[in-house]
Amino acid sequence: MPSSSRSSWEAAALRLLDDSYNFAATGPRLHEDWAHDVLAVLHRSVPDPRGWVRLDWDRENTARHTVPDYPFDPPAASEFPKWLYPLEAEGAVAALAVMTEEWQAEYSPVRSRPDRDAVLADARTLLDRYGPTASYWTNATAAASDPAPDFVAAGLQGTESHLFLTGEYINGLDLFDDLGLIAVNDGEVGVFWSFGAY
Repeated sequence: MPSSSRSSWEAAALRLLDDSYNFAATGPRLHEDWAHDVLAVLHRSVPDPRGWVRLDWDRENTARHTVPDYPFDPPAASEFPKWLYPLEAEGAVAALAVMTEEWQAEYSPVRSRPDRDAVLADARTLLDRYGPTASYWTNATAAASDPAPDFVAAGLQGTESHLFLTGEYINGLDLFDDLGLIAVNDGEVGVFWSFGAY
């Protein structure tokens, strides 16, 4: 049974992800093939099943008039197996923790921060929502050969991925990198994404 309460989960989400360009949202699991449920979250067509906070800097962005899923341009559900790799739970924690970093201007990587353990604890709190049987997926290519890559040691700048981002240059913002984490259980899909932009 998931152990996160709404207050602890929302506080952890805001501490962890609200200061950098990130997306964090959960949607209902309605399909056997959960890729369809992830797409619904990326399309912003479903609410959080529990009404918990979402972090979405682009929800009201006028760029969505041109690219409705902005900043995303995800593959079709049938293509997800080519774009995503499974992660073990600790790899998922590390991926989520490293999303606190900035892509180009990071002056203090998680690996060297005095609050490193607190950052990892917040990441665990977020993932606790999905319970001990959740499965995790990432677009990071390091996970192709290792289901528990050390994202914290590598840092966000050292992480390559299959892009889920639009290539459109809109409103003077160029998107150049991303790191995604997907949590899947029987009732929900959690989608966490970090964007590199200039």
